[in-house]
Amino acid sequence: MSRISFLQRVGIPSATRMMAFLILCTQVLSAEPPVASSEERPLVVADVVYGHKDGLAMTFDIFRPDTESTGRPANGAAIAFMVSGGWYSKWTPPQQAQAFFQPYLNEGYTVFAVRHGSSPVYGIPDAVSDVQRAIRFIRLNSYDFGIAPDRIGVMGMSAGGHLSLMLATTGDDGDPAAVDPVLRTGNRVAAVAALVPPSDLRVAVWEAEESLPAYRNFPALNLSVEEAAKYSPLLFVTSDDAPALIISGTLDDLVPPRHGEWIAAEYEKNKLDHQLLLLEANHGLNGKQAEAFQAVIGWFNEHLLESDSSSDN
Repeated sequence: MSRISFLQRVGIPSATRMMAFLILCTQVLSAEPPVASSEERPLVVADVVYGHKDGLAMTFDIFRPDTESTGRPANGAAIAFMVSGGWYSKWTPPQQAQAFFQPYLNEGYTVFAVRHGSSPVYGIPDAVSDVQRAIRFIRLNSYDFGIAPDRIGVMGMSAGGHLSLMLATTGDDGDPAAVDPVLRTGNRVAAVAALVPPSDLRVAVWEAEESLPAYRNFPALNLSVEEAAKYSPLLFVTSDDAPALIISGTLDDLVPPRHGEWIAAEYEKNKLDHQLLLLEANHGLNGKQAEAFQAVIGWFNEHLLESDSSSDN
């Protein structure tokens, strides 16, 4: 499946489709929980509701590894993919997206394709809040999903990479006083892979002096610099954050590689496990996609899979 045909199928608007910002964003986790049979857990489950907002359902799709075809058992870990490009999040028939997730499924991961309240109706604050709730919901129901709640990784590209870094840097243990059991559940993740992510929105919002003309194509960036600071993962890095793989393109003129360099420097300052991978590629990582996604698989295998000698938590 070509990148263009995939984007056309998921319904990204044509004006936005022209921007590299969205080329790959929407194309493209203790003890092992017991794994039910494929009859009990179908390989693809669409539209699982993790919350409601303004009378609308917030949903994700679940993709499970086909253990019979691969001959490999599910590994009990999960990857939550942030379906977001320009903070635009579009529903698509999951069968059309399955091929993109197949390399992770082949490794035994369960994949959750998480959608959030979409621009232009909803903004970045909503998107961040939504994906935080999605992780809480997945952790709360991890036994039913056949995954370990402490082995969930998150990945995304561009805006999805930004949301992934927000999850890495703002995780908490839940609110014990909350009435909603989802909100009582923590949303910490075990590892993150962020591809071509903006890490400091203060230089991207429309009113910023450094803001690029291309950013006017993204209504979600119509924020004040002060508001943007509340949703800039660069400003939230602390010593308890999830390990992060950051991949930036040295030829990226939409989200320049300095964004990756900035947050990698903060990770280094806080002595956090991280890797910055700079590829000679544009925002779509054209010509380097295979290398990028292989690095993501390696990162998750390193941080989400249990060794034989590991002890139960």
